[in-house]
Amino acid sequence: MQTAPSNKPSFFKKWISILGPGIITAALVFGPSKMTITSKMGADYGFSLIWVIVAAIFFMMVFTNMAARIGAQSDVSLLTLIRNKFGKATAAIIGIGIFLVAVCFQSGNATGVALSLSESMGIPPKISILIFTLIGILLLFFRSFFLVLEKLMLALIIIMLFAFLSTAVMLRPSLAEIAAGLVPRIPDGALGLVIAFTASCFSIVGALYQSYLVQARRKLSPGGQLSGNEILGSRVGIIILGLMSTAVLICAGNILHPQGIKINSAAEMGKALEPLLGSYASHLFFAGLFGASFSSLIGNAVLGGSLLGDTFGFGNNLNNTTVKLFISLVMIFGSVIAYVFGSLPLELIVFAQSITIFLVPFIGIILFLVANDPVIMKEQKNKPLTKVWAIIGLAILLILAVSNFIKLVK
Repeated sequence: MQTAPSNKPSFFKKWISILGPGIITAALVFGPSKMTITSKMGADYGFSLIWVIVAAIFFMMVFTNMAARIGAQSDVSLLTLIRNKFGKATAAIIGIGIFLVAVCFQSGNATGVALSLSESMGIPPKISILIFTLIGILLLFFRSFFLVLEKLMLALIIIMLFAFLSTAVMLRPSLAEIAAGLVPRIPDGALGLVIAFTASCFSIVGALYQSYLVQARRKLSPGGQLSGNEILGSRVGIIILGLMSTAVLICAGNILHPQGIKINSAAEMGKALEPLLGSYASHLFFAGLFGASFSSLIGNAVLGGSLLGDTFGFGNNLNNTTVKLFISLVMIFGSVIAYVFGSLPLELIVFAQSITIFLVPFIGIILFLVANDPVIMKEQKNKPLTKVWAIIGLAILLILAVSNFIKLVK
């Protein structure tokens, strides 16, 4: 008597299904802003800011899990829930705030494209910004071609990031120094980088968007039911993002910091890969930086434009003409900032990320209140421990926002 074949996926296939999307998510999120900021953290302060990565990743997981549970529980979008619970004005503030945050991130993405091409091929930065912003907008109308291009960009990013991971392992960093870097302290002059990295990595906007991704997966799942792997996959993606950030910081801290190199160009960031790749380090780094910048240029604009569309009742469907217009506006406004204020490109990337810290505390508070609502969330509402960690995370964002305001007005 033959036993019927089991349809249950093997252990290996199950973990591939979880790790695969997690790696892709981490690669897409790890844009030029994180690459630049994390490299500068390592080059300027060695291993002393590793604790910032750990804290940002932890609180990002708290809020991403919160948003994912909202997406799994509700049949309507998060911004619709906000509009129903707090009114149209609050939803409009959130949607416009997300749009502005996306524009700030977009200026960094456009600058990253310009940096990679100007330093590797000598193409003037302003020409690169104009050309690739136009290409990004045109790709909204040629989705099939974009999907192929996106896979190529992801391949470049993943190769570069694995190179950083391999280099970090090969360097055998001092465990004592890494342990010392886990003790929270802010060295003199490091506050700006701490704020910029926290705003970039502990991304409330990215966490909020997770609710939309979970709802999209629900529509594709049999019977509209999630297996649980989707939420686990998002956690894995954030952990991988943290490992990537740590690897970049370790490489910069081990190679650039002892030499006293203060990063002023993309080529100097690429030097952190020289122990593994030698003279080929800069070539791979520029290719990976371009992939990270261009894929983020598209993905970030889609996030900001689609959520603005949902705010004003147009939905978040990319086939909607108005939503495409909003996505295009994110690209255009971000590129204008990069074009006008891009004479100091690396400083612009750091500054653009730090500015977003003013907007995210309010968005985070609203997300927190929705996840606490027993009518909306039922048994999926925040547990007491989650509430404690979320409040601490929001307090950190508020403190950083006030610190950044004081820093800017001095």
